[in-house]
Amino acid sequence: MNADAFVAKWYAEKEQLLAAAWAPGTESAARITAMALSPMQAQQLRDVLDVLATDAMYTLLLGLDGSAALGGDQRHYTVLDEDGSVIADEGDLEAAAYAWFHQGRSSR
Repeated sequence: MNADAFVAKWYAEKEQLLAAAWAPGTESAARITAMALSPMQAQQLRDVLDVLATDAMYTLLLGLDGSAALGGDQRHYTVLDEDGSVIADEGDLEAAAYAWFHQGRSSR
């Protein structure tokens, strides 16, 4: 696995989390329904949650890469796969995260 494939999995997770917010039978869907939002308000909520999830995951990825601070501490972390192979060199996660989360790269 390389940096692009690793970030693609994070992007897919973000998409799944957002979809789950409206999935019938979930706590989040019940709370959203209880808000009795208009269609426009529901779309605005979706947009806000998308921005929040994007910012959170992008920051986490940049934090692993050493391009942003995590908890006030900025350093590069080495991300390894289960075989001990390095997934990304310094700067690779930042570039892939930007492409996936801000330039619209998608497997769709």
